[in-house]
Amino acid sequence: MGFSLIALSSAVVLIFIFSGALFPFFVFSGPLSTHSIRPPFIASYFLFIDQSGTFLVSPNGTFKASISGTKAQTSPSRYYFSITHVASDAIVWSANRNASMSNSDKLSLSVDGLRVANEAGKLLWSTPPLNSEIAAMQLLETGNLLLVDARNITLWESFENPTDSIVVGQRLRVGKSLESALSEQDQSVGDYRLLMTDGDLLLQWKRMTYFKLSMHEKAFKNSYGEVSFLAINDTGLYLLESDGSTAVIQVPLSGPSGFRIGKLGSEGRFVISSFIGDDWVTELFGPVDDCHIPFFCGKIGLCTRRPLSGTCSCPSGFRVQANGECIPTDTSLSLPSDCKSNANRNGSDQFNSSVSYLQLAYGMDYFANDFNGPMEHSVDLSACQDICSQNCSCLAIFHENASESCYLLEKHLGSIILNPRPENDNRGYIKVLVHSSPENPTGNNNNNQKHNFPIAALVLLPPSGFFLLITIVAVAILWLRKNRLSKTKNNAESGRCNSSSSAEQEMIDIPGLPRRFNHEELADATENFKTQIGSGGFGAVYKGTLSDKSVVAVKKITSLGVQGKKDFCTEIAIIGNVHHVNLVRLKGFCVHGRQRFLVLEYMNRGSLDRPLFGNGPVLEWQERVEIALGTARGLAYLHSGCEDRIIHCDVKPENILLHDNLHVKISDFGLSKLLSPEQSGLFTTMRGTRGYLAPEWLTNSAISDKSDVYSYGMVLLEIVRGRKNSSFQTLSHSRENSSSGGNGLSSSSSGSGARPIYFPLLALEMHEKRRYAELADQRLEGRVTSQEVEKLVRIALCCLHEEPALRPAMANVVSMLEGGLPLGEPRVESLNFLRFYGRRFTEISRLEGSSEQNQNGFGLINPTSNTSGLYNSLTCISSQQISGPR
Repeated sequence: MGFSLIALSSAVVLIFIFSGALFPFFVFSGPLSTHSIRPPFIASYFLFIDQSGTFLVSPNGTFKASISGTKAQTSPSRYYFSITHVASDAIVWSANRNASMSNSDKLSLSVDGLRVANEAGKLLWSTPPLNSEIAAMQLLETGNLLLVDARNITLWESFENPTDSIVVGQRLRVGKSLESALSEQDQSVGDYRLLMTDGDLLLQWKRMTYFKLSMHEKAFKNSYGEVSFLAINDTGLYLLESDGSTAVIQVPLSGPSGFRIGKLGSEGRFVISSFIGDDWVTELFGPVDDCHIPFFCGKIGLCTRRPLSGTCSCPSGFRVQANGECIPTDTSLSLPSDCKSNANRNGSDQFNSSVSYLQLAYGMDYFANDFNGPMEHSVDLSACQDICSQNCSCLAIFHENASESCYLLEKHLGSIILNPRPENDNRGYIKVLVHSSPENPTGNNNNNQKHNFPIAALVLLPPSGFFLLITIVAVAILWLRKNRLSKTKNNAESGRCNSSSSAEQEMIDIPGLPRRFNHEELADATENFKTQIGSGGFGAVYKGTLSDKSVVAVKKITSLGVQGKKDFCTEIAIIGNVHHVNLVRLKGFCVHGRQRFLVLEYMNRGSLDRPLFGNGPVLEWQERVEIALGTARGLAYLHSGCEDRIIHCDVKPENILLHDNLHVKISDFGLSKLLSPEQSGLFTTMRGTRGYLAPEWLTNSAISDKSDVYSYGMVLLEIVRGRKNSSFQTLSHSRENSSSGGNGLSSSSSGSGARPIYFPLLALEMHEKRRYAELADQRLEGRVTSQEVEKLVRIALCCLHEEPALRPAMANVVSMLEGGLPLGEPRVESLNFLRFYGRRFTEISRLEGSSEQNQNGFGLINPTSNTSGLYNSLTCISSQQISGPR
């Protein structure tokens, strides 16, 4: 009996082997538990209908390969060969995106490749030619589909051929892209793509960039190396160099762990989300603003920003037609379609139409203007329109009045953005065709129309008259062009900076300048500079109200160096193009003779020093943390996020401005180059403010963005304490007992127990004793924990390291504040110079006394009194005094 069973089993095996040889396309319709399939193999949805089209699963069942269908309301079901995350039912990769299958079309695996074909044998999709024969198709636990040879060498993989999604473990290499689908039902490639370049991650619509990863408020640039690939892991999204560990740009993700996927949606937004339990949690998306999605409102649709979304309408002069698109209200006008229909200027339609332009209202902008430079510089509006009229692919223009820059919108038109800000000096014009009629043979002549000469009249002229007319027309055209060129030249020579000095009128055009104001506008806005709201090393700041009722801050720069208009405008062009939520926006500028003015957005709560050091309501701890984080984000963007790296050189509370809800913005960034070497008393002979200067300023060492990091560390300590770092303060008995010795405190100071405190040294000593709670602002009265204080103090001390290389980059400071990176450990050997600073502060305080300090309502040193020597003492220490013999 046993022998019979063995024989029967052998016979069954032989039958299967024999059937496989005779019928190479024999398939199994039962459940498959393997993650590997060998060729030959055929699958279709119909053959595996009991398993919902599934024929391959990953080892732990996390992913499945299947032929699955999507059903649209008005069309038959579409079937795709896809890789799906089982728990969430999210498709992470699709094969035949542009050629959907029916339920009986087949996927076949042979030794030559993987292919999808319909019932008639027409090829719908296939892998490219491979280097060797396929031995197996495998689905890994990461969701990667592999074709391998007999030696298990990968011949092809889905991770290297992405569709619209990327998952943890996958790399999007430079030159690769994600392509959006048309819709959830139709996986055909749409108009949006996420392109990986060697410098940034770009979102594009019809190959036009509208968003960069570096623009996201949570993105930080850590390196200036070339990007090799994008990767997502449990901590964030990273653009990494070829070594796989150096992050050029990173975006921390602090959401809960789970299946994480990045997907480019059909609407044009890149979203990273995690599947937690049975729900999706969105962790990151960009662009955040609906109106920054190029086709959010359709062709020429006007997108108006709202708190949670954007609303769509048509611009003035346009109406909505049945398909939802905006078309000219005037029925004699139409939008040009494309070059094919407009290239033949002698076509019959052109006999009865001419080119004109419909003007958009002020405050309207277009996404491409921020990413594509102007086509022409120093051209007036009429010349800009001429350029567009002669280009069949041009559909609209934007003309910037201040710089006379001409932007062409070619091939495709997206949505218009309502951007009613004073700095938006662009004016848009939509190109239209004016159709003539028997009652109006010359067409509509409004809106800067370019007239067509009645060609029929030429046919009736005799040859001599014809040539005479041609000569007259040619002479007229030459005269008009000469006159226009002369006008353009005069406009250019008059200066982009409203120059009143003839010596400065040779300045060439500088692209990217913000709005230009004339002196009369600023005098009217400020009521002849009546209300001064601030002052500093750069000059006085006045409150003003522009003609559009927007409130601004007008900074009159009085310490400008010996610098020509071109240099000034070059710096302003750079500053004006730096945009970040934590940086004060430069709205415009003015040059009036030798005077320079900057027009900035108004921050109604003033600078940080007022609530931090003043007698008003005390800043709560969480408010201080948010201020510290916003400041760090702004500095990180200046150092690594914008195109031109900017070192602030004067980070201090007076340059950190607050708006409603304590919205934080850094001011005066990038202006250090505009200062003369001779500064006011608040500035050193170099750059920066006493008390915040990094040691390298005093030792003639190289200045870098790490100098800003040092200044930020000093500001962070003042945020913790609520007082200036060098000041007098009455200490509690317990704190007095714990703070004796060479720590910058003097028991001989006068005035009811007031002691001179050099707080950075006190912070270092309390850190060594792990006694952080004593460092917090006494006015908080215990409303902060020791752990919360420790976090800010340790970060601040790391920023104060004497060696710049040991200080963290501002991007890493942000990550530490947000919790994305562990806290750094201050290196005491690189902070010993603070002990010299503290002793010097104590020595000077003994000599100069403290009577004037005690008269100060806040216990602060008055910089205008004799006690300013206490500040000076900390900026006149030699390199040997700082760190000993070298």
